[in-house]
Amino acid sequence: MSEIPLSRPDITQAEIDAVVDVLRSGRLSIGPAQDEFARLVAQRAGRMYAIPVSSGTAGLHLILKALGVGPGDEVLTTPFSFIASANCALIAGADVRFVDICPTTLNLDPAKVEAAITPRTKAIVGVEVFGQPGHMDELERIANRHEVPLVEDCCEALGGTLHGRPVGSFGRAGVFGFYPNKQVTTGEGGMIVTDDRTLADACESMRNQGRAGRHFRAPGQEANNAGAWLEHERLGYNYRLSEIQAALGVAQMKRLDTLLEKRRRVAQAYFRCLMGQPELILPYVQPGHEDDMSWFVFVVRLTTDFDAEARDRIIAGLRRHEVGSSNYFPCIHLQPFYRKRFGHKVGDFPLAEATSSRTIALPFHGLLREDEIDVVCRTLKLMLQRESLSRP
Repeated sequence: MSEIPLSRPDITQAEIDAVVDVLRSGRLSIGPAQDEFARLVAQRAGRMYAIPVSSGTAGLHLILKALGVGPGDEVLTTPFSFIASANCALIAGADVRFVDICPTTLNLDPAKVEAAITPRTKAIVGVEVFGQPGHMDELERIANRHEVPLVEDCCEALGGTLHGRPVGSFGRAGVFGFYPNKQVTTGEGGMIVTDDRTLADACESMRNQGRAGRHFRAPGQEANNAGAWLEHERLGYNYRLSEIQAALGVAQMKRLDTLLEKRRRVAQAYFRCLMGQPELILPYVQPGHEDDMSWFVFVVRLTTDFDAEARDRIIAGLRRHEVGSSNYFPCIHLQPFYRKRFGHKVGDFPLAEATSSRTIALPFHGLLREDEIDVVCRTLKLMLQRESLSRP
C-alpha cells in the first residue's frame, strides 16, 4: 500500500467543470461566481452578509480592523490553535492576551475568558478548534455582557451546529477558511460572515484596496456601482478571492452535506477502531449531538503517562510506516516569535501545553477507505505498544 496522506481534497468532475467554465468566460475576478459562493455560505451560516476573501487569516484581520482594533488594544484568544488566530491581532496593531483552554472541548475556557477581560480588551477571537463548536454560545453571552465584540474563528468548522445554531452565527462576525484540508476547499480562500451592515461594508471595501465603488449588499441584491474604480475611500488591501476559486467553492458548497457525511463516516470508523485503547484520549463529542460536529481533522491525545518526546517518537514511527501524522497544534505562545515578543515561557498556560504536547493528528479526509483506516489504527497501536515496552 502507498503512503496514506494526512489530508486530501475531495474534488469531482463538477468542480473541474465549474473552474473550466470560468476560465472560458474570461471573467476571472469580481464576478457572479463570488456572489453565488457568498450567498451559499451566508445561507449555511444563517447570516445576512458574506464577503469572500483570500484566506481565513485575511478575514480575521479585516474584521479586527473594521472593529477599530489597533495599537493600545488587546485581543483575547486561545494559545491552542493555528497561529493565524493570534497573528491577526498583531497585524492589526494590537496586543494578544492568551487565555487557557477547556480540557474537554479544547476551546477557550469561558470562565477564564471572563476573568481576563480588562478595559483594554477590544475583541475576543474564539476558535472552534478541530471543528468543535463547544462553548461558543457561552463566549457570546460573556462578550455581550461586557460589550466586547466576539469574533468567531470558524475556519475549521463549516457546516457544524451548536444547540441548533449554525457555526458562523455567533458573535459580531465569523470567518471560514477554505485551505485544501478543510471541509470545503477553494485551494486558498476564506469568507467573512456577519449581520452587521456597517462591518460588512468596511470589510468589503478594505478587501478591495479600499475602493468606494462596490458597497456591500446582501447576497442576491443589486450592487451599487456609483463609485469610480480608482476611487478609494479608506486604506485597503488586496484580499480578493478570484472567480476561479469562487467557482470551485460553489461546486463544493453544493456538495457540502455529502462532504460532511463522508468525513463523519471516517470519524466514526476511527472511533470504532480506537475506542477502549487505554493510551488514547479520543476527540470529545457531546453525547446525543454526534451529527452536529463538522469534522476537520481527527486528533487523538496520549494520556498523561506519555510526554512530548514519546509522542514525537510515535509520530516518527507512523511516518516511517507511510502513515501521515502530525502534532496539531504546537502552542502559539511558545512559538519563537511569541516567546521573544511577549516573554512567554513553559508553564504560562498549563492546560494548553499539556494538550499540545500529546496530540497526534491521524490521516483524515472524506476519501479515506476502510482498509486505510485499519492500517492507520493497527500501525498506531503497534507504535503505542513499542513505546510502552521501551519504558523502564
